[in-house]
Amino acid sequence: MAGEPRHVESGTDVLIRKVDSHLATLRGGLHGPELALAERLAHCLRELVISTAQASAADRGQVRVAVHYFVLRRESRGRLLSMRSLAVAERVVSKVARQLGRADLLAELRKGGADVDDAQPIRDALLR
Repeated sequence: MAGEPRHVESGTDVLIRKVDSHLATLRGGLHGPELALAERLAHCLRELVISTAQASAADRGQVRVAVHYFVLRRESRGRLLSMRSLAVAERVVSKVARQLGRADLLAELRKGGADVDDAQPIRDALLR
């Protein structure tokens, strides 16, 4: 049985597409400073995904967690799904950028953002 070659997308492309898709959704409902923050988060996440494409599995995993934290919804107790706060996503993305030595991304992201405690492991930040 002859197999047809399949096109396998790299994890990098998938993560960037997730970020771009979520940002497109947010553009429909956010305005002003919230939209600007979402744009900055998306830019930082794209840069982190690209810069860690050839990095260790641990580094890629941290970036994947940050992307999923930005993109995925959290279930609420009601019928509706509530979006995670962009400010919380900003803290997670900042923490990952700092841990990966990408302080250059923090200057852009910091426009009005809060500092993150570097001593706290990323998994603990995600549980908050």
